[in-house]
Amino acid sequence: MDKTPAMRAEELLAALSLEEKVCQLSCQMLYPIREDYEERRMYQFGNFRNPGHFLHEHRGEPVPPAEVTDAINRDIRLSMERNSKSIPPIEHAEALHGAQWGMATCFPQPIGMASMFDSELVEQIGDVIGKECAVVGVRQALTPVVNVVRDCRWGRTIESFGEDVLINSDMGVAICKGLQKNGVIATPKHYADNYSYGGRDSNVSDTCERTMREVYLKPFEKCIKDGGAMSIMAAYNSWDGVPCTCNDKLLNDILRDEWGFEGFVVSDYNSVEGVWERHMLYDTEWKAQAESLKAGMDVDLPQNSYDDLMTAYNEGWITEADIDKALLRVLKAKFSIGLMDKPFGDRDEAERLVRCDEHKKLALETARRSMVLLKNEGILPFDKNQTKKLAVFGMGADVFPVGENYSGPFEVKWTADDAKTPLQYLREYLDGFAEVIFAEDEDIDEVASACDAALYFTTVVEGESMDRSDIRLPGVTRKMQDDDGTNIVGKIEMEVTTDQEDSIRRMTAANSNSAVVLLNGSPVDMSSWVDTCGAVLEAWYPGEQGAQAICEILFGEVSPSGKLPITFPKTVGQLPLFYSIKPSGRHYGYVENDGTPRYSFGYGLSYTTFALDDFECTNNDDSLNIKLTVENTGDYDGAEVVQIYLTGINCDVVMPLKELKAYKRVELKKGGKTEVDIHVPNEAFCYYDRRMNLGMHDGDYTVSVGTSCMDIHKTFEVKVRDSKLISE
Repeated sequence: MDKTPAMRAEELLAALSLEEKVCQLSCQMLYPIREDYEERRMYQFGNFRNPGHFLHEHRGEPVPPAEVTDAINRDIRLSMERNSKSIPPIEHAEALHGAQWGMATCFPQPIGMASMFDSELVEQIGDVIGKECAVVGVRQALTPVVNVVRDCRWGRTIESFGEDVLINSDMGVAICKGLQKNGVIATPKHYADNYSYGGRDSNVSDTCERTMREVYLKPFEKCIKDGGAMSIMAAYNSWDGVPCTCNDKLLNDILRDEWGFEGFVVSDYNSVEGVWERHMLYDTEWKAQAESLKAGMDVDLPQNSYDDLMTAYNEGWITEADIDKALLRVLKAKFSIGLMDKPFGDRDEAERLVRCDEHKKLALETARRSMVLLKNEGILPFDKNQTKKLAVFGMGADVFPVGENYSGPFEVKWTADDAKTPLQYLREYLDGFAEVIFAEDEDIDEVASACDAALYFTTVVEGESMDRSDIRLPGVTRKMQDDDGTNIVGKIEMEVTTDQEDSIRRMTAANSNSAVVLLNGSPVDMSSWVDTCGAVLEAWYPGEQGAQAICEILFGEVSPSGKLPITFPKTVGQLPLFYSIKPSGRHYGYVENDGTPRYSFGYGLSYTTFALDDFECTNNDDSLNIKLTVENTGDYDGAEVVQIYLTGINCDVVMPLKELKAYKRVELKKGGKTEVDIHVPNEAFCYYDRRMNLGMHDGDYTVSVGTSCMDIHKTFEVKVRDSKLISE
């Protein structure tokens, strides 16, 4: 009988010395890549931040995939040569919306992926990212981010799938599946509840256990049980008085004992150091290393933990059994993904595969589907034949619309010879039809009034370590740079040199046939300008093919079909604001407003119209079955997302006013009609009772069928009694 990965891992573990075991649990990251690289590299270590990420610095041009593969392969070969059992290291990388070892295929930022409400397409994205990681030798991806965002001031909202538990779970599972089918370890992060009051990154979490289990832990559990994730990244913050990095309840009791996780846990970068240096829980780092290891944190990224672990062992804080337990999990993963049998990348295949036509085609399709039309008073789509002069303004117009966050390798912006900025693509698209005039904001009044149509492309300062207290479009003097040593996504520096809100108001006053294209990763306060603006397209950061997708939507070749995965507030004073709140004992709003958002979760306009009809609701042994017809009654091909929400009353505990439990994206040609069948699993009716027991407890439910959380077309009443569904 063939030996299982676990059996092979146990045999290998038994053959290693203590020092070799500790080396295999250690990691290293080196940059810049210079002549003394091999002198500094500790090849005996079992984990490494792949060198491809740093090769491009100071070169002046991107390093091709073959050269990245050569560098990683050499690193792997020398590592195998310098340990007695020829164990290859796990070369890891970021891969938030594309493999980040270099200029790989760049997809929409995750907030845009979530807007597609299409987990099958997101799995295809994960598959491409997995292929483009594995082909160069990268075998662990530090993604997906499945932190549920309930306060959009968090700078890392751009990295997330938004505010909803189900969307985060489904998209996270999809990315995990796509990566791991290619032998790349998925690493959902940041476990858990990685921001705090006001959206402050990595601040202490005082979230109660009920909310942790109902909201913030669920996507991680799904990524493990349904997505097969082999690794988890522990977060920087503390929860229940203990840093997540050394939180035994999170890492052992819940993750392993309850959920049955068999993979390995890695730290967020330098978070073990943070246990003593920032959280001040211990007086030396080696004690933090020891307590983290015992609590279930297996590999400290990205630093050398060898000396600290050996000190902890010699001081009696950890035993060889503690080391064995952690290393066995890592070795099992190495065998499971085939790393031990096929450790090297393929340079020729990398040149053929990376950013091949098929992958760029997927990037274009996902960009088209990710955009959300927020407002349209007959402005869009523009008529190509009637537009002879188009005015274009804004800092976002002439940059690649990929976003600063996790796009491209270290110190180098993502670029490609065949990629275009929105301005470049508009000029190409309208060649022979219209003159495209790109002007500075100071010239808006004159230029906009002289054109048939006008566009403003915004910019927002946001990203990792860039939390915001103001969610308006930034104006003059707004600048942010990130040189925090824990962040190697690249130094982000951006300065906004104009008052964008004033510019938009001036543009719409000068030309009523104008639209705003938002390039951002989180909700924006539009209160000062949206009433005067006839059309707003939320493009997010749509990735390398985003310029074409924006142009196609603006001119009606593609009908927008994205839906908001996060609530857009009217002003920052409403925050935190999300749709699935629990009932208030009195009121929901403030003196200044009634508590309703600018745009609700699940909302998104189209150029066409849809009719939902012929609703049926039946219950089976394992699910509630919703049937309906969807008809495209307008003049454009398009897509609608049917959304199913539950509202529970007469339950054992207070339930959310409304919560998404199922959805289905429906593509229809104009005039087309189809029957839609949506299953709401029994799991959707499970909740934690007063004793924190999870089960299908008694309750009465309203099942709402609609096209956003506030646009409901039909409701049904069902009951749960004795763990069974009863339809009325």
